[in-house]
Amino acid sequence: MLTLASLRTRWAALIGSFVAVALGVGVMTAMGLGLAATLDPPARAPERFGSSPVVVAGLDRLTVEVRRGPGTARVSQKLAYPHPVDERLLAELRKLGPVTMGSQEEIGAAGVDAVGVDAAGVDAAVADVRAVVGDRARVLTGDARRRVDPSYERDAEALVAVNSLLGTAGGVTTFVSVFVTASTFAFVVALRRREFGLLRMAGATPGQVRRLLLGEAVAVGVVASGAGCALGAWGAPVLVRALVDGGVAPTWFAVPGAVVWPYHVAFWTGVSVALAGAWVAARRAGRIGPVEALREASVDTGVLPLSRRVIGAVLLAGGLGLLAWKVGTDPAELLKRKTYTTQPMLLITAAAALAPLLVRPVVRLVGAVLPGAAGLLIRENAATSVRRTAAVAAPVLVTVALAGSLLGAAGTVAQAKGAEAEARTRADFVVTGEPGGGLRTDVARGTGATATVAGSASTAVYVVEEGSALVRSDARAVADVAAFASVARLPVIAGDVRELDDRSIVVNEEWERHEVGQSVRVWLGDGRPVRLRIVAVLARGTGDNGAYVTAANAGGAVVDRVEVRVGSGADRAGVAAALEGAAGAGGTVRSAEEWLAANRPGTRAHTRLGFLVVLGIALVYAGIALAGTLLMATSARGAELRSLRLAGATRGQVRVVVVGEALVAVLVGVVLGVAVTAVNLAGVVGALGMVSAPVGVAVPWEVAGACVGVCGVVAVVAAGGAVGRR
Repeated sequence: MLTLASLRTRWAALIGSFVAVALGVGVMTAMGLGLAATLDPPARAPERFGSSPVVVAGLDRLTVEVRRGPGTARVSQKLAYPHPVDERLLAELRKLGPVTMGSQEEIGAAGVDAVGVDAAGVDAAVADVRAVVGDRARVLTGDARRRVDPSYERDAEALVAVNSLLGTAGGVTTFVSVFVTASTFAFVVALRRREFGLLRMAGATPGQVRRLLLGEAVAVGVVASGAGCALGAWGAPVLVRALVDGGVAPTWFAVPGAVVWPYHVAFWTGVSVALAGAWVAARRAGRIGPVEALREASVDTGVLPLSRRVIGAVLLAGGLGLLAWKVGTDPAELLKRKTYTTQPMLLITAAAALAPLLVRPVVRLVGAVLPGAAGLLIRENAATSVRRTAAVAAPVLVTVALAGSLLGAAGTVAQAKGAEAEARTRADFVVTGEPGGGLRTDVARGTGATATVAGSASTAVYVVEEGSALVRSDARAVADVAAFASVARLPVIAGDVRELDDRSIVVNEEWERHEVGQSVRVWLGDGRPVRLRIVAVLARGTGDNGAYVTAANAGGAVVDRVEVRVGSGADRAGVAAALEGAAGAGGTVRSAEEWLAANRPGTRAHTRLGFLVVLGIALVYAGIALAGTLLMATSARGAELRSLRLAGATRGQVRVVVVGEALVAVLVGVVLGVAVTAVNLAGVVGALGMVSAPVGVAVPWEVAGACVGVCGVVAVVAAGGAVGRR
């Protein structure tokens, strides 16, 4: 009964927590429904061989034996260039029934290359086909026939991207939801100290006070989670349409019809978040003594108990220590999206936990420039009301730190990748062809100018590392080593690329064996095993410095890029025109600058979209927390504001003081968020330096500035509106 009465009386104080939980559950429901669609995509009919009951396709996986524990195991990787279906097998299949290769358009897209046919449809019994094929090829039936469709790999990659995006956004949403909810409940307890003191004076035990707060949290969590599930069911189709329109998801991607687990996960997570957010606040409320009811001082004391100091210090030491350890031992790990997405969470939580300790010095620093009596009141009120200032600063801290850390890290890594790509070429022109189409390496002949021409093909090599893992490494197969050395500028740290021949390979520092002169057993793009000698080692870089082999070890690849370096004194415009004529319809001629601009590595569309979704959620949470905290805080300051009016302050001056305090608190959050961002970006920059990559910092000023602006506007409107009602 007491809990119900408290809810009826204190509903305004709990509205912020209700909206935060409901929004979090709504987002988790929408994300969960999207994840369900990626895990169980709708069945689609085969496109290329829809009329053939059986499809025979070339082997497309490399399988090797490795050590696993006391025994051995077989592991596999998808080949860069699958085996063709040989003519002898096709002849045997024709004896079973009609064999189709697909239409000419389909064959041009994915069916025939310089090596042979990759798949064929057979109108015969499955058992008969399997008996003929044996282990020489793959036999596909039913939905598995889609594996030879031109769109199959593209759709599979898109589903992985969607899965990663939604998983990341859902995880960060949960973090922000717990953070904001815990902060809101903690501030509610701080405002209700006298109420809990009176309850203690009336005979309530600490356990009864804790149960009161936890009961409120359960009620808020259940109702808000139910509302959030309804919100998520409405928002999931909107999210899916945005992913499809943004080119992240396939055009056929849709919300599944009969799936319930996302609702269960989101609902019970919401209830758990509400309870987790209220748990610490409830323990603090239980420790409030009867004397609190008699205390009139508004100066906050004991705002950072020993337990919170220890937790904050441990989180801070853990965040900084983990960052330093990764920079020193595995810097490449820090440059991966999953790492720099989750890494900031420790430091953000640590800064929020220790915020009350940092509020006063930051407020003194920020408020030193405020003039007059109003400035003095703003500075002193913000410095003495530590709980209120820290509660307002916390959501701003989260938003600014996430914006700076996520987009800043992604932009910094992308900038380094772009600088690496630019540094790797000396070419003046680059001619590229359609995938699998092949290019002539004599495109510069007849241009009337002295030119160095180097053709290369995209391929891959595979190596067993540590005896237990089969690792794929992207590679380029070089047609003319001497010419390639003239047009390329690779980051060589040992050896000489010009010594590359048919019995050797160029590797990078990431390889387990990366010493010049060592021999390494590799499998080529078509699965052929060879043993090659290392003649040069490249810097690890950001991960785009792959291996290099000769054309003899291309593994089925054909030349897809030709780089041309024009001799001194030549007419570049004339050379470009001649290249256009020589390249033909299958080739695209661009200057090196144009080619780099078109192929510059950057933040992928789905990654940036995911970060913007996360930031949008964080910004909404920040607005909710700011508005709720300021409305609650101002409603509890009636006596203080009346005292200001009695002292001669006008209503406008009171509003200036309250709004000024809110803006100072926002600036405190900005300062702390910038500090967290600086530490995280320093870790990324240090990792770039450790892997010998170009070092630079890309700060998302526009996004961070927009987040700060929105928080400032919300603070002004909420604080000014609350004063207007007094």
